[in-house]
Amino acid sequence: DKVLPELIEPYELRAAKLREFLEDVKPSLCYDIVPLADPFGPSITDPDLQCLVVSEETRRGGEAVNRKRLENGLSELALHEIQLMKDPDHSQNEEEKISSSSLRQRLLGTLLQPPRQDPALPLRPYVIGLTGGTGSGKTSIAKLLGHLGAFIIDADKLGHAVYVPGGPAYEPVVAAFGAEILNKDGTINRKVLGAKVFGNQERLKSLTDIVWPEIAQMAKERVREADAQG
Repeated sequence: DKVLPELIEPYELRAAKLREFLEDVKPSLCYDIVPLADPFGPSITDPDLQCLVVSEETRRGGEAVNRKRLENGLSELALHEIQLMKDPDHSQNEEEKISSSSLRQRLLGTLLQPPRQDPALPLRPYVIGLTGGTGSGKTSIAKLLGHLGAFIIDADKLGHAVYVPGGPAYEPVVAAFGAEILNKDGTINRKVLGAKVFGNQERLKSLTDIVWPEIAQMAKERVREADAQG
């Protein structure tokens, strides 16, 4: 349930940074860095621990640790509370404290690694694919890229275009699913077609085997059109 978990650095890198910090602050300090596979980690099983450092936010967690320790027959830990450092530069939608969640939000739009160069792909046109579930922001990002000069290809609109009379998927779809999917004007009734395929994996695959290659071909044609426009 972390904010933007995709941007959390790997454990090994985080541990290395922590180790570097500890050595910089006090080289003589003895410490042990361990990964936490659950909310408690070794705090409820290690009999040698004496103190747990908490903040105002995590004090209740520290008290939960002590309850677990008592259940396990261990002595309670001293809870040493420290104050959270405030972030003077936090924005309105960020936490007031210095927060890794806020830092990850600021990384949005930052390249995590340079674009991979594939010798089999031409440098132009440069194609970016946007994918994601309903409400994930595809349309908003596409509009932003469009304002910056990008040529937008909407696969949903292409999906509608392949079904229209004269479209590349029209006749194969009618042949596969029958004339009962047609409206009086000859257009495909997508609700009737949907009722035929959804819930039936075999029929759904038959439909996507017809439609998806045609959508991909139309997308490639739009890419070539964009390239021609510079």
